[in-house]
Amino acid sequence: MDKLIISPHIDDEVLGCGGILDSNSFVLECGVDKFHIVSRDRRIEELKKAQEILGFEFETLSNLVNSYDVSTIIDQLSDTINKVRPEKVFIPYPSYNQDHKAVYEASLIALRPHDINFFVKKVLVYEQPHVFLWDHSHSISSSFKPNYFVPIDMERKKSAYLSLESQVRSFRSPEFVEELAKVRGRQANLQFAEAFEVIRWVD
Repeated sequence: MDKLIISPHIDDEVLGCGGILDSNSFVLECGVDKFHIVSRDRRIEELKKAQEILGFEFETLSNLVNSYDVSTIIDQLSDTINKVRPEKVFIPYPSYNQDHKAVYEASLIALRPHDINFFVKKVLVYEQPHVFLWDHSHSISSSFKPNYFVPIDMERKKSAYLSLESQVRSFRSPEFVEELAKVRGRQANLQFAEAFEVIRWVD
């Protein structure tokens, strides 16, 4: 498998990596809320619709949303990395969300060079469009710094996002998602792009 996308919640994978997801991608969903406004079954059904459009494989873990335990997730991620053996792993920008922070931290630990675990040569951080609206860190080092850009089919990504109907919000509207892709595209002389920050890249 070429790509492993580690997603804190259903929708993060499409918002951050919808343009690169394909039949050679595996998405690990770290948790699905079973008691909130939208049922677990509906979230998974929506994900399957996105899967039909983009072609990826996925697995859903049963961690409790809003209370992820880093130590538990480390073991889960290590198991998945050893099973999938990807060329590239995409992990979420930690942002202001406690689950994103937990998954980011657990990912960095699970992806350390180790004799037991499969060594992933390429590790990248993906962004979330709405982070711009609430990323008020005073630490420059904590800001997302894109240095890897991939051209994308914007209509395909928007179609996948709209299939996650319960998760479409005004603060991350399809229009806003498209505008961000335009900005990232202009940074790389492309029409539309997704941007990533490289943590490790070994040829």
